[in-house]
Amino acid sequence: MIVKTLKWVGGVDGCLEIIDQRKLPGEYKIIRCSNVKQLYDAIKTLAVRGAPAIGVAGGYGAVLSLQSVSANASPKQVLTVLKRDCEYLASSRPTAVNLRWAIDRVVKCAEKNTRETIYELRKAVLKEANVLCREDVEMCRKIGANGARFIKNGMGVLTHCNAGALATAGQGTAVSVLYEAKKRGKKFRVYVDETRPLLQGSRLTAWELKRAKIDTTVICDNMAAALMRDGRINLVITGADRIAANGDAANKTGTYGLSVLAKAHKIPFYIAAPSSTFDLKTKTGKDIPIEQRSADEIRFIGGVSPSTWFDSAHHRSLRTGTKKIVPDGVDIYNPAFDVTPAENITAIITERGVIEKPNAKKIKSHHEDTKNTKNF
Repeated sequence: MIVKTLKWVGGVDGCLEIIDQRKLPGEYKIIRCSNVKQLYDAIKTLAVRGAPAIGVAGGYGAVLSLQSVSANASPKQVLTVLKRDCEYLASSRPTAVNLRWAIDRVVKCAEKNTRETIYELRKAVLKEANVLCREDVEMCRKIGANGARFIKNGMGVLTHCNAGALATAGQGTAVSVLYEAKKRGKKFRVYVDETRPLLQGSRLTAWELKRAKIDTTVICDNMAAALMRDGRINLVITGADRIAANGDAANKTGTYGLSVLAKAHKIPFYIAAPSSTFDLKTKTGKDIPIEQRSADEIRFIGGVSPSTWFDSAHHRSLRTGTKKIVPDGVDIYNPAFDVTPAENITAIITERGVIEKPNAKKIKSHHEDTKNTKNF
C-alpha cells in the first residue's frame, strides 16, 4: 500500500493535510496547516519533506497566503502579501529547487489573474496548485516506468534517505523505480541506509517499503562499502534536491560518498528526479547553496522524533526524553546535503526519459525536447 503524504481539503477556504513524518514510524499522525506560518514550520522541521513534496506544499501555501487577504485589497496589495509569504516559505529549505520552482509558478498564475475578484483569484491559484499536485503524481509514475528496466531479478539495490511516496505527492522518485519494478514481477532486495542524523532511511523508507511488501534490509551508513565489495549491492539509486546545469546533483548528505564507493566497485549509480529538480541557472554543483541545520540534530538522539529536537520559532532544544551523545563545548557541522559530481552518475532518470552519462549538452537537450520520452 503506497501512502499519500499530503492533500488539500476543502475549497479556497480549505487547508493542507500532511502526514507528520517527524512521528514515523512509531506514530501515524495527520496534521493540518491552515496558515503560512504553520506550513513554514512543517517544512522547516521536516514534518513534510522531499523536494517534490515541499514544492507541491509550497503551491498550496500560496492559497493559504491569499486566505489572509481582505476582499477589498487592491491587486498591488494582494501581490505584495503573496510574494512576501512565498519568499518566507521559500526560505524554509534553500537547497531544494522544486520549492522555489513551484512557488514561482503559482505567483505567475496570480499575476495573470489580478483583474479578477479576490475570490476568483484564490480559485485560480488553488486550481494551479491542484494541477501541480496531479502533475507530481504522474511524474512519479513516469520516472518509475522509465527506470524499472535497470532493476534486474536477484539484484541488491541500495538507496539513501527517502525518495519515496513520503517525499512526493505520488509514489516517489527513486523508490518509484522500485515500485514499478515490483509491479513487473521482478524480485530484488533493497538495502536502506539509516541516513544519519535524521534517519530518513530507517524511519521512512523502510516503513514505506515494508507496507509495499518489498524485501528490505536496513544498514548503517558506513556498511555500504563492505556490501559492495562482497557483491551484495549491484545498483545504487537515490533522489536529488537540486541538479545543476552540468549534471552535478545535491542530495542528502552521504550521497556523494556512495557515488565514490559505487564508482570504485564498478556499480551503476542512478539518480531519479523530476525535470523541475534541474536548475539550469546554476552552472555546477559548487554554486548550489547547502542548507545548514541545527546542531541539536546531531547532539541529541532518542526520546522524541529527531526533527522535533528544536522548535523552529526559537530553535530551543526540546530535550525531554532525549539522550545527549556529544559533549558540551564540541563544535558540530551539520550540512543537510552534499553534491555528487556528474562524472560519478551513470544516468539521471526523469519523467521525460533517461540522461545517460549526464553533461551540460545532454541536459540542455533533455529540457528542450518536451514531447518525447527517450534516452539522451
